[in-house]
Amino acid sequence: MIDRPPHITVQDFTMGYGDFVLMRDLNFTINHGDIFIIMGGSGCGKSTLMTILTGLKRPTGGKVFYDKTDFWGSDPEVRDRIIRRAGVMYQSGALWSSMTLAENVSLPLESYTALSAAEIKEVVDLKLELVGLAGFGEFYPSEISGGMQKRAGIARAMALDPEILFFDEPSAGLDPVSARRLDDMILELRDSMGTTMVIVTHELASIFAIGDNSVFLDVSQRTMTATGDPNKLLAESRDPTLHMFLTRGEKLT
Repeated sequence: MIDRPPHITVQDFTMGYGDFVLMRDLNFTINHGDIFIIMGGSGCGKSTLMTILTGLKRPTGGKVFYDKTDFWGSDPEVRDRIIRRAGVMYQSGALWSSMTLAENVSLPLESYTALSAAEIKEVVDLKLELVGLAGFGEFYPSEISGGMQKRAGIARAMALDPEILFFDEPSAGLDPVSARRLDDMILELRDSMGTTMVIVTHELASIFAIGDNSVFLDVSQRTMTATGDPNKLLAESRDPTLHMFLTRGEKLT
């Protein structure tokens, strides 16, 4: 097994809203090249955790390190540079409906680079090809399927060649075949580009097919109760709540 260095380290982490503590005492590590799954039942704070990791919300307590840099302990300029190295795919794809796929993917390139129009087109064509959408650049989101919209959202998230990709429920609303194709594409992107993937999902098929590291947030205990390879957690954990989540309700025997 390849020993990969830490990419994101969460230490003694608490998140909440005002005086309400959503999760406390979170400690886990996301290594370079991981496909890391944030999992847990409804209301456990999966999406909230992602908003903190992507710099949209400050934690109530604790630290987040990107490599060796204390993210929330740094100046805003440093945080901005770190987040520029990350891409985010939101659950709905969050594509601009009035823009073509090419225009959607080109938006971050136009906003954050000094590339010429010709260079931007070359990058956009490459990103769309990487997600299997070559030739669809002039289509609008309403003209393509839900699975294709998800892939276009990934192409936009990849526009600036991020070191880390965050996904919020990427398979939500997809049929099983489209969800499997999306999982396969995520694996291919990680293997070909070495990108660290952080994925919020409750889809068991995806969790077991692509996840090689994870954290489980237990809503009843308001803390994490496990971290590691989901397949190993299923085989080895004796925690009844985690086992029921990973088996959709089967009790430990």
